[in-house]
Amino acid sequence: MSKNENFTIINKTNGKLPRLPFADIKNHILGDNYSLSLVIVGAKEIHKLNKEYRKVDSPTDILSFEVDKELGEMFICLPKAKEKAISFERTYNNFLSFLFIHGCVHLLGFDHGTKMEKLEEKYRKNFKI
Repeated sequence: MSKNENFTIINKTNGKLPRLPFADIKNHILGDNYSLSLVIVGAKEIHKLNKEYRKVDSPTDILSFEVDKELGEMFICLPKAKEKAISFERTYNNFLSFLFIHGCVHLLGFDHGTKMEKLEEKYRKNFKI
C-alpha cells in the first residue's frame, strides 16, 4: 500500500504496479483535497464489480465510483490494461496513465462524449501521455 496525502493505492494482485505520477495526476485533475483510493485488482474481482454496478457480465479495465464530491474510489485491472494497451497502440505504462486520467475525469462528473475526450486530451498533454 502506498499513501500520499489524500491518495491511497492498494494492490490486491501479485502484479507489480509501475511507478507513475498517479498522485500528481489526481491532484491536478481532482484537486489536493479530493480523497481517492486506487485499487489494483485482477480480472475476477473487476468482473464481479462490473456485473454488480454496471450490469455488464465481463471484466473491464477500469471502474470509477464517486462516493461524494470530495471522495472517490477507482479500480484498475492490470491484465485487462495490458491487453487493451496493445489495441490502443500504447505502451503498458502509457496506457495505465491514460486509464487513470480517464477515471479521474469520470470522477469530475463527465460521461463519455466529446467534452470528456477534449478534457482528457488536455490532461494527457499536460502529462505528456
